[in-house]
Amino acid sequence: MRLNCMIVDDEPIARDILKSYIEQCPELVLVKSCRSASEAYEGLHEFTTDLIFLDIQMPVITGTEFLRSLRKPPLVIFTTAYSNFAVEGFELNSVDYLLKPITFERFYQSVQKATERKHFSERPEIKEQKVPDYTFIRQDNRLLRINHKDIEYIQAEGDFSSVYLGEKRLFASLQLKSFEELLPAEKFLRVHRSYMVNLDKIRAIKGNVLELQQAEIPVGASYRLALMDHLRI
Repeated sequence: MRLNCMIVDDEPIARDILKSYIEQCPELVLVKSCRSASEAYEGLHEFTTDLIFLDIQMPVITGTEFLRSLRKPPLVIFTTAYSNFAVEGFELNSVDYLLKPITFERFYQSVQKATERKHFSERPEIKEQKVPDYTFIRQDNRLLRINHKDIEYIQAEGDFSSVYLGEKRLFASLQLKSFEELLPAEKFLRVHRSYMVNLDKIRAIKGNVLELQQAEIPVGASYRLALMDHLRI
């Protein structure tokens, strides 16, 4: 799947950086680079646009004002130097919120999110299937069934992981990345390079620390916005 995309940013250097990143992504086709919201309106009439990389702090019409004015907006990834607009950005159902200076790695993560959302929105409706609420983890010479609701958090241990069920700990021969693929994304989220948590087990958030029922888990800076998105805060 290829996405027609547009850049909307009043800073020439920012537009050039985004353009160079887009050119490195086979999933993207740049249809227009705009200096203002008014140019973006023209672009939307001129081109079929799937995705906009949208700056927030722009003269005359801000990025959020522009997005709110669209009856059928395309997917949007906000690009800004100001973190204080993050909550408003997610309230507008943006795909992601990128803080400048933007690295290519972080940019490409957002592109993958946009591609997945576009693919999901275009899939034909199918009969809903029940998703298993358990996972099997190998313990010695047997497979042990673990109910998802019992998992509090998972900690990376190199090529292995520790799975915590309250005060009980299981050692699994799986990397944390494998658990990201196995466990339901709406319930479990990676919040740090070494930790993945069950969102239902969060009792409180204090700064960059999650207070769970049996532990306190740090939140990595690059994972914080995704956590806010999932928790709608």
